[in-house]
Amino acid sequence: MNKKILIFLILLIFIFNTNNFITFANEQQQEETQQTQQDLDILAKSAILIEATTGKVLYEKNPDEKLSPASVTKLMTLYLIYESVENGKIKWEDTVTVSEYAASMGGSQIFLEPMEKQDVKTLTKSIAIASANDAAVAMAEHISGSQEEFVKLMNQKAKQLGMENTNFENACGLDTDTVNHYMSARDIAIISRELMTKYPEIKEFTTKWQDTITHKTKKGETEFGLTNTNKLLKMYDGATGLKTGSTKKALYCLSGSAERDGLSLIAVVMASPDPKVRFQEVAKMLDYGFANYQVVELDKEGKNMGYTNVYKGEKPVVNGIIEENANFVIKKGASTDIQKNVQMIEGVKAPITKGTKIGEAIYTYEGKEIGRIDILAEEDIKKASLNDIFKKLIIDWVV
Repeated sequence: MNKKILIFLILLIFIFNTNNFITFANEQQQEETQQTQQDLDILAKSAILIEATTGKVLYEKNPDEKLSPASVTKLMTLYLIYESVENGKIKWEDTVTVSEYAASMGGSQIFLEPMEKQDVKTLTKSIAIASANDAAVAMAEHISGSQEEFVKLMNQKAKQLGMENTNFENACGLDTDTVNHYMSARDIAIISRELMTKYPEIKEFTTKWQDTITHKTKKGETEFGLTNTNKLLKMYDGATGLKTGSTKKALYCLSGSAERDGLSLIAVVMASPDPKVRFQEVAKMLDYGFANYQVVELDKEGKNMGYTNVYKGEKPVVNGIIEENANFVIKKGASTDIQKNVQMIEGVKAPITKGTKIGEAIYTYEGKEIGRIDILAEEDIKKASLNDIFKKLIIDWVV
């Protein structure tokens, strides 16, 4: 009887300890999941951290909530300015005449006067560095004729870029009279990434702490100082931008970018409760990204990925290249063994235009597809003439 009781007690102890072990294992797994997700104790209502070259999301908190963005709105305004210059619609040296309406903007401004003349570059610099509302509206009117027409461009571009939780009502972000002006943290990250990767020259302004402009009015010329609203430039190693925003309605917003050791990050906070907190929390997210992730570069833009046969062409084959870098973001310390599978179209018929898709490079990591890149024809291949065919027949006969 004593032996049975002893065995029973041992079984109870074993079961209790096993349950404790399972509970501990589950708790440990939950802790690891929480650590991977990195709550980071972000106080802002919405936040997101992405790697800029790939767009990979590294952390998020309510990233799709529609909130007032305040002056972060100007990221789209800046994007459309650079796009307009690229398309030849405007030039940096073009003269902009400031309207009475643009000069009447409140909030952050450079105090433009009605009929004052400034060039496009000066106004763009003022938007990027000092978040000037008057300069933003002046540029909107210069590009589209009116702010209303420019806002249409803003919303069209937002849709093109996949910004699903965005709607603009003005070019500067003032929200005292707006009803339906909003963005999400994810959408801010999208436009931030597009702006920084497509127009990296904007860093000429977004990395500058102070600068000056010269007001040109009938009264004469006066110098005006610009100070960057983004304090990350002073407090964070590797900071490259990007845009602040604050109103009573929006509270404090920030899209901050930084680069270190080949890794480019963008961190966004919206509706942060305090101006200092927004910088601290963006810095915290950037720290997390740099500490835990790395970029693996596999193939560079312009790399020859193989060839395919050309039927009835002046040349028998066409080489295929990629027009973007094949970069991937992985955890630091993890395996970097990324597999590549090149799939070329088995023969194409001439004529072939340069840039025609002739294949794909498919990349997999740990058995899962992580990306694919189109392989494009490196050159034009014309249809073979009778003379080309005759020469080929002779060469084939001789060989």
